Amino acid sequence: MLALFVLYIVVEVAALVAVGSALGVLWTVVLLIGGSLVGSLLVRSQGRRVLDGLQRASRGERSAGGAVADGALFAAGSVAMFVPGLVTTVIGLLLLIPPTRWLLRPAVMWAAARWLPQVATATRRMRPTVIDGEILDDSTRAPNASGSAPILEGQVIEADRFDPAAGDFRKPHR
Repeated sequence: MLALFVLYIVVEVAALVAVGSALGVLWTVVLLIGGSLVGSLLVRSQGRRVLDGLQRASRGERSAGGAVADGALFAAGSVAMFVPGLVTTVIGLLLLIPPTRWLLRPAVMWAAARWLPQVATATRRMRPTVIDGEILDDSTRAPNASGSAPILEGQVIEADRFDPAAGDFRKPHR
């Protein structure tokens, strides 16, 4: 991690020196400030657009994978915009504009498909248990034997079984 931070510092300083030598100090500062202003405008406008894409994906109007990939690229671009430096600003601006996200989306989806089985395995235990049923009005029922205990009616549609070897619940084999 320290090596990456040192590499980041070296690259950013080299870029500042190169641009400062070519354009001058004043124009380099103007370039940094202008990049930050354009980046903040892009974060606002593209943030709304990415959020709209996620909402459309939740309604089934768009591919969920593409919407999530756009969201991940937008998030990376937003973070890069707030890390100081010319190189990170350029990377952030590139990730915030739609054509670049469109070009990088297949790579992000490929990477997610590679790592998703590992993530799914790690989060399998986090699935909620859903019990399908209905609420009946007590006034239409006759009291039970004890007179006050509620009566639960239902049907088991699918039950998990505990697998001691794996240490979690598994779907039954059919």
